[in-house]
Amino acid sequence: MAGRDRVVHLLRQLERAACRCPAHSHTFHQGVGASGSAVRKTDYAFENSSLASAELMLVVSDGELQHQDLQNLGARNVCLMTDKNVSRLPPVKAVLESLVRSGVQYRVYDQVRVEPTDSSFKDAISFAKNGSFDVFVAVGGGSVIDTCKAANLYASHPDADFLDFVNAPIGKGQPVTGALKPLIAVPTTAGTGSETTGVAIFDFEALKVKTGIASRAIRPTLGIVDPLHTLSMPERVAANSGFDVLCHALESYTALPYHQRSPCPSNPIQRPAYQGSNPISDVWSRHALHVVAKYMKRAVRDPEDLEARSSMHLASVFAGIGFGNAGVHLCHGMSYPIAGNVKTHSARGYNVEHPLVPHGLSVVLTSPAVFSFTAPMCPERHLEAAEILGADVRRVKREDAGAVLADTLRHFLFELQVEDGLVAVGYSKDDIPALVKGTIPQERVTKLSPRRHTEEDLSWLFEASMKLY
Repeated sequence: MAGRDRVVHLLRQLERAACRCPAHSHTFHQGVGASGSAVRKTDYAFENSSLASAELMLVVSDGELQHQDLQNLGARNVCLMTDKNVSRLPPVKAVLESLVRSGVQYRVYDQVRVEPTDSSFKDAISFAKNGSFDVFVAVGGGSVIDTCKAANLYASHPDADFLDFVNAPIGKGQPVTGALKPLIAVPTTAGTGSETTGVAIFDFEALKVKTGIASRAIRPTLGIVDPLHTLSMPERVAANSGFDVLCHALESYTALPYHQRSPCPSNPIQRPAYQGSNPISDVWSRHALHVVAKYMKRAVRDPEDLEARSSMHLASVFAGIGFGNAGVHLCHGMSYPIAGNVKTHSARGYNVEHPLVPHGLSVVLTSPAVFSFTAPMCPERHLEAAEILGADVRRVKREDAGAVLADTLRHFLFELQVEDGLVAVGYSKDDIPALVKGTIPQERVTKLSPRRHTEEDLSWLFEASMKLY
């Protein structure tokens, strides 16, 4: 058996061993072309860019590595990006000390907006374009890292229009062709996994929806994962960051399998970053889920529990590698209008001056309804997830997988004092049409749902999420 055929054979064996449900059976959807030859309609392969690229290295750091890494990158003029809150915390101090020891010139941009918008992105981009920086360093949560990715991208493509690289249909979704500067990501939260992904998310204010930029080119060059940096997270920030990890793992593990995603790219370079569940991403997502189940409650309840916070920090990385290649689906697609249409909600534990539904909270509020909806397509995976999270599934029927996982999630959220549904963050049934309208443009992720859905389905999911308990 040739080497390539052997790899394909082994991957198929892994898939069949992992799950035999309809969504994960290895059947290709093919048609017949005009010439009579088979034309593949769905993809035939997947890539794992986080592991294949020598440019990405994840480091469990003691804070001293940054000095050496800056030297290795040949840094002479560094842009350090953070937000007002993190700028006063030890992680930024540690990076600044490294820059001083290295004798590197630097400028600090501390105006990053928590839950960035197109306006806040553009402000950071303007700063980056005016600085002639050769290395970017992002110190903070996903908002900071995503903002820094965008600043690096557009500073490296100064003639590009802002919408050129923004995901279609809101933007043009053009491929990134030019080289970017090195970007070091130093995450201070344990949730987004942004240090591992080629995605930058923001609120597009004119439409009141979230969208983003997705390209492997914007993925950080280096991710420095220092568990000590997470000790400064307030309880609710730790909780909402953890919910993002939870949903990253659950959504990527239950996503449409890569070989059922369409259309089939005519050239591998056109394969999207979010490819659907696959045997390698499954390993990372499943492991992240185990870590969340074991450590998240401890990490939220005791900020000085270094073992728990360290484990959640790494779980964020593991889930990031998983969803960074497999993708997410309905929880994230529906979360974007929840966050984008926020009215007056004041988020507990966040020192910001604007109304805010934190990303992790906006994602997890719909999770019981979503996984109840998607379970019929891959009940084994939903039952496995419920079991990992603590449910006894030994006598549960396949047709009850969705209800069991939904109940398990509700119990998990209740124990962590999550708000009681969308009503608790300012929404009512009258808002459902606007929430559905804001979800429709998120096809980049919603199309990876294992179960097809209509606008009526989305309406039902939002209505079912109005109250959790």
